Amino acid sequence: MRTLLALTLLASLSACASKLPEPDPRMAWIDISPEPGDTLMADRLDDRRWGDGRYYQVLPGKHELELRYQFEIGGGGGGFGRDMNSGPTQTTCYVVLRYDKFEAGKRYRVEARNAANQPWVWLYDDQRNVLARHEIFPRCGAL
Repeated sequence: MRTLLALTLLASLSACASKLPEPDPRMAWIDISPEPGDTLMADRLDDRRWGDGRYYQVLPGKHELELRYQFEIGGGGGGFGRDMNSGPTQTTCYVVLRYDKFEAGKRYRVEARNAANQPWVWLYDDQRNVLARHEIFPRCGAL
């Protein structure tokens, strides 16, 4: 069991350390940009597992991006059945973005923020225009 865990960890670390591929000019490139201290990763593209969490590269047209967003929820306050003395916990959310007009050779950016313990995710073009926001209520749960 430990060997499997170690191999999985090593494989995930090597993926993070590897160089990003060169963007294909026949495709759209989507950068994934987490807030400091948070984790935001590409997870699925059009309902298929995506191999590298740092970006998407897609054919022009309509696509559905599913991202995994992890962030810390502060402790205390006692809200939502939480213990007043509990510390912060990590929450993982799966968020879906849909966009119909990806263009070949263009760069896009996905950003996420935690607002009042809820994830908010946006897709931007290279001029910082908002092209899409998550529409489906994200699936979230504590780690």
